[in-house]
This record gives sequence, C-alpha cells and structure tokens, in this order.
Amino acid sequence: MSQVLELRNAIKTIDNGMNETKTILDKVNLTINQGNFVTVLGGNGAGKSTLFNTIAGTINLTEGQLFIKNEAITHFSEEKRAKYFSRVFQDPKMGTAPRMTVAENLLLALYRGQRRTLKRRKLNEQRDYFTKICSEVGNGLENHLDTPTGNLSGGQRQALSLLMATLTKPELLLLDEHTAALDPKTSKQLMVLTEQRIKEANLTCLMITHRMEDALNYGNRLIVLKKGKIIKDLTKEEKEKLTIQDLLLFFEEESEAFSLE
Repeated sequence: MSQVLELRNAIKTIDNGMNETKTILDKVNLTINQGNFVTVLGGNGAGKSTLFNTIAGTINLTEGQLFIKNEAITHFSEEKRAKYFSRVFQDPKMGTAPRMTVAENLLLALYRGQRRTLKRRKLNEQRDYFTKICSEVGNGLENHLDTPTGNLSGGQRQALSLLMATLTKPELLLLDEHTAALDPKTSKQLMVLTEQRIKEANLTCLMITHRMEDALNYGNRLIVLKKGKIIKDLTKEEKEKLTIQDLLLFFEEESEAFSLE
C-alpha cells in the first residue's frame, strides 16, 4: 500500500508571552497510506486544528518534516500545497464563493489545479453532470444550480463544499469538523454522503470530529491527540471493540490512559 502523507518529528511551538513558549505539536510522527480513512479525536487544545494547519501549510512547523508521496513539502507555501489537498471546514461559509451560483462553484472546483487561461468556461456542457452529482446528495441541491451559494441553507452549502472538495481526486481530503455546525439530522445526512464519496473514489481522508459516534462508526483508523501528542493510533479492528464510554474516559480530566477494556 503506497504512502500518501508522512509527518516526521513534527513540532510546533508558539510564544506564549513572558518569554514562555507553548508546545502545540510535540514530536508527532504520523504515516497515512493510500485509502486510509482516519478519524481524529481530542479535547480542546489537543492540537487537532494545528495538525491540519501544518499539513495544509496555513502555519509552518517549528521543527520536523512533512512528505506527500515521499516528496518533501515542509517548506512549500499553502498555495503550492493546494494541488495535493482538499479541505472542508467547520464553517459552511468557508470553501465556497457566496455570490457565485452552485454551478459556478462546482465549475471552479472541476478545474482546480489547472493552469488558468482565457477560454470559454463551458458551464452549460457540465450542467447534466452537476445535476447528477447534486441529486445524489438528497437535499434538493440539484434544484439550485443557478442559486447564489450564499442563499443556500447551511446543510446544502456544506454538502456543496464536500462535492467541490471531492470533484477532482485529491491526494488527501481534510475534513475539519465539517459536521460540527449542523443539526443532528443534517449532520447524519452529510456523514452518509461523506462515506459515499470517499468509498466511490477510494479517497484518502483525515477527519477531525467531535462526535464520538462518528469516530466509532466511520473510517478504518482512529488516532487520539492529547497535549500535542498522538496517544492512541487504533486500527479498524481495535476501534470496533470500543464503546462511547471508552472514548469518554479520554476526556476525563484525571484520566491519563485511554481505556480499551
């Protein structure tokens, strides 16, 4: 199985004022292979968002190295890394252009990473395809191809963000608590769509979630972050033995171990 992402001894520290430094990522070593669907759990301040931001290039590592398919990209800019990654954020307003229609947003995503030239955008030629993939969402998005994205509901907009992120196959799909801002019913619908899109294209995915049920029910691997360290890295078989109560033990302030019993 080919390797997609590798973090080697990744360290991120920040100046905490008063000549103090705080370690956000603490010698993180992580390898993700092709086809892995990894769910990420951790409490506030565990380093989840920092992990994603250092992968995407939003912030730079203090020490350590980052590789994509064995290519060192540690010093690549966020723009240069964009061809490898697609990301769906927690806020439905991020990841889409609000004044552009659903079809126009999808067209942008379709040509992601391609050289921009002065040519016809060929929107009409793609309408049947866009209608087809939007109809698979199940929330009426196919009826809004000509609707400005800013007029969509939060669930529709987040579903559109997911479609855009998976329209062209990224090396790694980053899902940054992408269901957190949605109500339970809409969140469940989006997770079904998420799994469908990942399986159909055999995508490699790293998903932060605060919903423990999703951490147990989705993905073939689970990593748990605490104080900037990966304290558990569980296979699908190990994860299937866990209950939500086991996961809750991790979030107890005085619990230093993650119970697998």
